[in-house]
Amino acid sequence: MNKRSSFSGKLGFVLAAAGSAVGLGNIWRFPYLAAQYGGGTFLLVYLVIAVTFGFSLMIAEVAIGRKTGLSAIGAFKSLDSRFGFLGILSAAVPIIILPYYSVIGGWVIKYFAVFATGGGSASAADDYFTGFVGSTFEPLGWFLLFLGATAVIVLLGVEKGIEKVSKFAMPILVLLAVIISVYCLTLDGAMDGLAYYVQPHMEDFSVKTVLSAMGQLFYSMSLAMGIMVTYGSYMRKDTNLESSVRQIEIFDTVIAFLAGLMIIPAVFVFSGGDPKMLQSGPSLMFVILPKVFDTMPMGSLIGAAFFLLVIFAALTSSISLMETIVSIFRDKFHWSRKGACIFVTVLSLVMGIPSSLGFGPLGFITWANMTILDIMDFVSNSVLMPIVAFFTCIFVGFFIGPKAVSDEVKASHGKFVGEKLFTVMIKWVTPVFLILILGSSVANSMGWFKL
Repeated sequence: MNKRSSFSGKLGFVLAAAGSAVGLGNIWRFPYLAAQYGGGTFLLVYLVIAVTFGFSLMIAEVAIGRKTGLSAIGAFKSLDSRFGFLGILSAAVPIIILPYYSVIGGWVIKYFAVFATGGGSASAADDYFTGFVGSTFEPLGWFLLFLGATAVIVLLGVEKGIEKVSKFAMPILVLLAVIISVYCLTLDGAMDGLAYYVQPHMEDFSVKTVLSAMGQLFYSMSLAMGIMVTYGSYMRKDTNLESSVRQIEIFDTVIAFLAGLMIIPAVFVFSGGDPKMLQSGPSLMFVILPKVFDTMPMGSLIGAAFFLLVIFAALTSSISLMETIVSIFRDKFHWSRKGACIFVTVLSLVMGIPSSLGFGPLGFITWANMTILDIMDFVSNSVLMPIVAFFTCIFVGFFIGPKAVSDEVKASHGKFVGEKLFTVMIKWVTPVFLILILGSSVANSMGWFKL
């Protein structure tokens, strides 16, 4: 049996888990949703949901991991054999996500290289992005580079690889986010964008505001992917679990807010105040923002800094995805870290190639107007993740009982300040909202209505 890896302490755990939570969703989805659904009202709703809904799910997953000392595929089954299926579903999520996430990570490296070498103006052309992703070999090359970098870090292990990279990358990520945000706010007309971002717009508030905020937090905080269970299994027993989760929430929320400060004022300046220019997903990052940077003073420098920030955000998330899969195979088959890492890298490569080619040679393969990459995203994010989170709530609330989690939280410092909130949320409130998220996510992805 392989000796269980562990983080060196609280700081290592918090930065690694926060690195997992801070990903592409914070940068290309949060600003769009905030601008679309009420500005300051959305921010307030998101904050309330983070300290209730997000807190409860993350506490549950981290506690289950630390209590069992196992990755998701073994953790649930060890506590109740009837829930072995939940471990399998949890394991499926990162296995599906990592390949296509690495494809997008490759795109980010490509754009960083373009801006760093002074080619930012070329990337602002209308057909630049579609021409790049529609080709065959170049996107595959960048995909391989990103996946390879992820594999090398995971191969080095928890403390020497993941923790060390997180301690280096996360402070730089925050520093870059602050610098770019401050710079964007100095642009002429940026204050109008700032006002649009932070002022409440009650006329835009609706049920969709709440559901979209919950959906964003759900994806943003790396919940229902087996990641927090795995990272929890690496957490030392003397680490304060509750305060660690609070700090991860704060870190994730601050980066999401800074993403809005970076993007919304700058897009407003570029578009003359047209909020329709704020789009979600790749079109914002790879089509709109290069045009914005091209109009800025020092645009190439700011663009390079921005895409470097995104590389760190994407890489820390992909590391957590790969580590979760590696941990699953090591626990299941008792493989060495090296063997499991090589297997997962090859598996991700094989699974990622169709997503990379889905905008070019395999572009004819679609379903409900979704490309191969979009289909993978739909299955993992819109279907599997809400289902995993729902059954996690049922598992904790009605089978092992909230007390099992509470006792694990109290194991280090003897108290659990949010215990009553956690019990109510995990048993009664969160499962109901997860059903709503599942329905709205599927409806949104299928185009029945848009969030």
